[in-house]
Amino acid sequence: MVHRGFAVLACASLIGSPAWAEIARVKTTTGTAAVERGVARLPAAPGLQLNPGDKLVTGKDGRISVTFIDNTRFSVGPNSRIAVNEFTYDRTRQQGSFVTEVDRGSLGIVSGHIAKSGKDAMKVRTPNSLLGVRGTRFIVEVSK
Repeated sequence: MVHRGFAVLACASLIGSPAWAEIARVKTTTGTAAVERGVARLPAAPGLQLNPGDKLVTGKDGRISVTFIDNTRFSVGPNSRIAVNEFTYDRTRQQGSFVTEVDRGSLGIVSGHIAKSGKDAMKVRTPNSLLGVRGTRFIVEVSK
């Protein structure tokens, strides 16, 4: 009985861990679109859950639309590679941190609660710059 209770507790702690928690869902896709998760390459299909560390990758005809749990929305354009490097969010306090990296391509963003929760709470990195986001709509484009 003690071992069984320990197993249930261990499973519950893994499910609640931010590393395993859903941070967003793919809403729509067109063309060639995938999510790279570690060494796996998953088709970016509507409903696919995203985790911290996932990379959104599109081909020359690809697009991905994503909604995060803080209500941030991403629109990934063709020939893009976007990494969600960090995402933490406390739904009760509506605060967290969000770091995205645009390696190539284009990313349209409508920021959600995290960006509005504090200075430097949301950041977008490119190969040449670091943008601090404070609650707005914008597009980042990186040519390679």
